[in-house]
Order: sequence, then C-alpha cells, then structure tokens
Amino acid sequence: MTSFRFLRARATGALLAACLCLMGTTAAVHAEEYPRQPIRLVLPFPPGGPTDILTRVVSVKMGIALGQNFIIDNRAGASGMIGAEVVAKAAPDGYTILSNASLHIITPIVQPKMRYDAIKDFAPITQLADVPLVLVVNPASPIKTVADLIALAKSQREPLNFGSPGNASSQHLAGESFKLTAKVAMQHVPYKGSAPALTDLMGGQIQLMFDSMPSAMPFIKSGKLRAVAVTTAKRSSALPDVPTIAESGLPGFNISTWYGLWAPRGTPPAIVNQLATQAALALKQPDVHKQYIDMGAEPVGSTPAEFAKYIAIERAKWEDVVRKADVKAGE
Repeated sequence: MTSFRFLRARATGALLAACLCLMGTTAAVHAEEYPRQPIRLVLPFPPGGPTDILTRVVSVKMGIALGQNFIIDNRAGASGMIGAEVVAKAAPDGYTILSNASLHIITPIVQPKMRYDAIKDFAPITQLADVPLVLVVNPASPIKTVADLIALAKSQREPLNFGSPGNASSQHLAGESFKLTAKVAMQHVPYKGSAPALTDLMGGQIQLMFDSMPSAMPFIKSGKLRAVAVTTAKRSSALPDVPTIAESGLPGFNISTWYGLWAPRGTPPAIVNQLATQAALALKQPDVHKQYIDMGAEPVGSTPAEFAKYIAIERAKWEDVVRKADVKAGE
C-alpha cells in the first residue's frame, strides 16, 4: 500500500510539473507571437498636445519594429480620467495600452473617488520622457530672474496671477510648490489647456506660468515669451543658457512633468517587457532623440521595474505638495 501511494504521489507530481511546464511554454509562445493585430494606444488628451506629439513619434518606430500599427485613440476629458478608465477596463492582452503624463498619478490624489485605481489597475511599461517645466513671462515683464519674481511678489498688495492648463496639473502644482518654497503669495488661474493660458500670458492677463517645454518652446523661440528658469535640478538641453530655479536661490527645487506607457493590470509580463524594450530602442534612434530634445523633452526608456519605482517616488512627492498647499478638486 505504501508503495502504491508513493507511486501515485510521484505520478501526480510529474503530471503537475508537466502542466506547469506546458503553461510556461504556452505563455512563451503567446509572447513570441505578439503582436498579431494592431495595438490601440489610448491618449487621454486632444490631438496636438505634448502627450500626443511625444507618443506618436515613438509609436511609429515601435510599430515598424513589431510589425503592427499603433492606432492612436484620443479620449480626452475629465483630467485624463476618461481615457485612463478605457484602458483600466480593457482586456489585459497587450492590444490596448495607455500613454499618459504624470497627471495619471496626480489626479487620484485630489480626486479620491474614481472608477479605477491608477496604481492597482495598471502595469507600468516604461517612462518615455522627463520634461522640465519652464517659468515663462511676457517679454515686457520686469521679471528677468527668479529673484525678481520673489521681490515683485513680496512687494505687491495683490498676489501675482499664475496660469496653468488645469487644476492639479503638474504646472499648477509647480506653482504651488514655488509659493511654498519661496514663501510668496500667488493666485492660481486654471485654464482648459496650456494654449489659452499662454494666450492670456502673452496678452498680459496673467503675470507668469510654469509650463511644459513642448508647448512653451515655440513662443520662447519666437520671442513672444521670456524663459526665466527651468524647474528641474539640471538645466535643459533645449535651453542650456536658462538657469534652474534651484541655482537661482531656491536649492533643492526639482519638479518636472513626465510621460509614460501603461498596460492594464494582468497583461503578461513578457508582453509588457517586449513593449518596454521596443519603446527604449525607439527612443535611442537619432531622429526620435533629436525630436524629443528639440521639444525640450529628455528621453528615458526605463524598464517596467524602474518605472514602477519612479512612480512610487513621484506619487509621494506630489501627495506632500497637495497636502501642504491644500489643493482641492475643482479649484
């Protein structure tokens, strides 16, 4: 009897091992066959913005390498939540992925009641780019340096107005962080996108703005805006002569907006890794690299693990800013 039980247990173990091996082989086969059809790339913003431009440049190269087209699906609205929800609820098969900005993890901090979890419902693929924000003013403004801005803000009876493309955007929170660090009063004026905010800045309706490099660069190059400082720890390759805020009297100031790709949670790791690898290779191609740098974006191309770690650090940083600035949804 003992011998029979031993043989049966041995046979069961062998069968289980064979099944696990078969499952692993099947998963590998699926990964090798991927992709077998076009991939839908959801962008939660309108065409033409930084997310759209930076994503399209990379997706074309990725499509060529993978042998399948990336179909761009712009699902704008609700601070990026409409598009993100589409991906959160999509099948985790690698055929629907999300391209989003750092707003993806900022929005849930001020919008606690959401129909998806920005962390648990997504698998990070890669960080595409890190983009400095640039402090810009009207060329007629007396603000030429960060010191000028602080002095003017402290001398005014009414707070200076700074614009942003919307509440809780990285541009808004950069302004709030500047207020806290410099200990000055400024009034946030939210707009529906960077374009109308920049228009009012050039028209004199607001005094300053912390904007993303891709949207501000054309106006800086044309002389319609003056670049005062960049918000990252290092100077931007696109504006090497413009100092950082940190070196302009506020040491430690380091804020950027960034862009990345996500898949629905549960997407096979082999597919996630394959997408990350192809994105990184695309970012290294000279023409893509040049387009990113010309727009003021620093190419990244991280692994899924590196991107997940970066997201955790960024989320903690923005939670601290939101708490200290007491930013609320809808403000």
